[in-house]
Amino acid sequence: MATTFYSDSEIAEIGFKSLGENVKISRMASIRAADKIAIGNNVQVDDFCVLSGNIVLGNYVHISVYSALFGGKAGIEMQDFSGVSSRCAIYAGSDDYSGKTLTNPTVPEEYRGPIEGKVILKKHVIIGSGTTILPGVEIGEGSAVGSMSLVNKTLDAWGIYVGIPCRYKKERSKELLKLEKLLLDNC
Repeated sequence: MATTFYSDSEIAEIGFKSLGENVKISRMASIRAADKIAIGNNVQVDDFCVLSGNIVLGNYVHISVYSALFGGKAGIEMQDFSGVSSRCAIYAGSDDYSGKTLTNPTVPEEYRGPIEGKVILKKHVIIGSGTTILPGVEIGEGSAVGSMSLVNKTLDAWGIYVGIPCRYKKERSKELLKLEKLLLDNC
């Protein structure tokens, strides 16, 4: 009987750029260009997720159901202890919607004007359900983004942000840093 997650040997056969220990990837996730994806230790990718293009996942990273990371050429980096809740989309590349170029991947690149920029989720960043993150955004360490937000600009560290587009609401507690220390001291 098959389990929900790939076995360690099955994960190794996928051909990731690098692969840590204690990695769980759902059999129902879609992995594209695995050779461009680096995965740290203690990472979990849930059902119906899509990981595509240049992606770096640090340690203790979780990507929840129905989320998609489109790393493209510019790349996405999720640092240690970061997480993405269900139904989130992160784009390191997008078509130009201005009408000055053609759009979609079926059109040769010389007729398109893609917008690309690396997306970085710093350490301890948490992204709420249904959030969209656009190319070129960096979310500062410890920040939390509320559900159904649109992140179209870089966010400072240790803030709570919400809305479309997201705006600073208040400071986020740093109490979790004590728990991080306890966890790492006991590993």
